[in-house]
Amino acid sequence: MDAALANTLTRVGQAFLPYPRRAVLDGCPHCRPTTLVDEHDLFSLTMRLGTTVGSRTDVKSLLPLLLERLVTSRELDPYIVLSKLAQEQWRTWPSVEQQAIEEYLATVWRALLAQFPSQTGAFVDAADFLAAVDATGDGVDPFLATWDTVLGPAADRHLALLVNSYIYADRRHKVTATWLYRKAIRNRLLTAFERDHDAAWADDLAMAYDILCLHLATEQPD
Repeated sequence: MDAALANTLTRVGQAFLPYPRRAVLDGCPHCRPTTLVDEHDLFSLTMRLGTTVGSRTDVKSLLPLLLERLVTSRELDPYIVLSKLAQEQWRTWPSVEQQAIEEYLATVWRALLAQFPSQTGAFVDAADFLAAVDATGDGVDPFLATWDTVLGPAADRHLALLVNSYIYADRRHKVTATWLYRKAIRNRLLTAFERDHDAAWADDLAMAYDILCLHLATEQPD
């Protein structure tokens, strides 16, 4: 883990320090028994946390642990964890808590784009990260804007992977599609191919460029 991400996790822990972690979480009186946190599978716990197990305070108390595990292992699902933020209306939380989450997401995104393949825990690629971030309710626009500024082979390879695996018929991700169809993205892929034309991944860059050019006939260009 790089220093920026480690420092961000420290600040997340400090922001949510007022919410001590409980060893036993209350369950829904109609459908769930109490849950011993240390004896429970963390993945299955996140699926129920804040709904049939625990409260908003419990979500906040466990959030530093969950966010750390997302970047240090692959045991958790980023979409499930980050959807808890929308579930608990995180944009109504104190500003220090919101800022800690914002910083975490921004730092994770830059860490992911800095290495290919991703070395950032459960965030295995850009598509997974963007889907998980969208689940917070905030949208992906700031992260796409950041991607425009993060250059280099790793970020370009993530871009090619996204283009080559993108489900273009899925209209739920219109914001990402609109971003991908810009001329700037085609130019970026072409420049990357010219730079890395002898590399093993050059064909991926060329394929991504060709895919975007092909879709120009049916999609709205910039």
